Amino acid sequence: MTLKSRLRAAIMPSAFLPSLGAIAAGVLLMTLQTTSAQAAGQFYNCANATGCKMVDSKFFTSKHTDTKYPIVMTHGLVGFTKLLGVDYFYGIPQTLMSGGSKVYATKTSSFNDSRVRGEQLLQQVKTISAISGSPKVNLIGHSHGGHDIRYVAAVEPKYVASVTAVASPEQGAALADWVVEQIDNDRINGEYNTATKAALTLFGFLGNFMDLNAGIPIDKLQEQDGFGAVTALSTNYMADFNREFPAAMPSSYCGQPKDTRVNGINYYSFSGVGQVTNALDPMDYVLLATSQVFKNDPNDGLVSACSSRLGYVIRDDYKMNHMDSVNQLLGLVAWGQPNPKTVYREQVNRLKNANL
Repeated sequence: MTLKSRLRAAIMPSAFLPSLGAIAAGVLLMTLQTTSAQAAGQFYNCANATGCKMVDSKFFTSKHTDTKYPIVMTHGLVGFTKLLGVDYFYGIPQTLMSGGSKVYATKTSSFNDSRVRGEQLLQQVKTISAISGSPKVNLIGHSHGGHDIRYVAAVEPKYVASVTAVASPEQGAALADWVVEQIDNDRINGEYNTATKAALTLFGFLGNFMDLNAGIPIDKLQEQDGFGAVTALSTNYMADFNREFPAAMPSSYCGQPKDTRVNGINYYSFSGVGQVTNALDPMDYVLLATSQVFKNDPNDGLVSACSSRLGYVIRDDYKMNHMDSVNQLLGLVAWGQPNPKTVYREQVNRLKNANL
């Protein structure tokens, strides 16, 4: 073959197209990998207002929970972000991540007044907005956390796209009323008795322990106030709180809220009833005992169905006790009933469909 014919063969399409195809395939593969990396659900621990630390990230398998704004989750009384390696919202952030959510778990005082906790949460929401680049967030608060998210929505509505209260005593809890009454009856000359002082001291230690497990430095531990926390869950306190922050609340105890969207913010709630939902869960029997103060008022062991209503009530009769509503203890929930992880997943999908 002459030199001329060899050159002609080298530049024929049949010679160089396979090489171009390989190069193109490589470029496409790198592009897909880059896109996949960007399309990862993420989970952050925001233990205080100084910043957030990513604790998990994975490619999502669908866009079912790929909301416009991040999901910010807020714990209740005696709450934590992660304790001894266990998330407060057990398995729920990971479920949301698999559908495309960016999830932030916040940490407020485990024991304190609702307004104090609300202000702590507000500072963390501002931090989350700054580091995520998102002007708003979707707030989800369990139990006492349902008060905190309402506070943030009322005080700084520009940061909030939606509020979802989960098993939250929006009109107070009968058990808190009973505890406050016992403490007041046992006061001696206006002072706490020895047993109450010991209990409040224990609450302080527990709160600090939760802080340390969340990664909060020892010199930045949050303030704890056990009596303030219990009082904040009472019906008298919540009557005052609701007068100050009435958005999306019903006008009567067992009434249905008339407003589901206030000041540009969508409000939702869900809760359950029943106490012993899984015979293997030891916490169920504690909730069975605490439920006795509610008498004939349907409740989840700590919060009544009527008191949990806020905004659009998704359901207030799930077969879930108070711990089940965050998939605790360790996922021991009712068999054959809607799984808590699925309930959260569908709620976040509802937020997505509302362009939130």
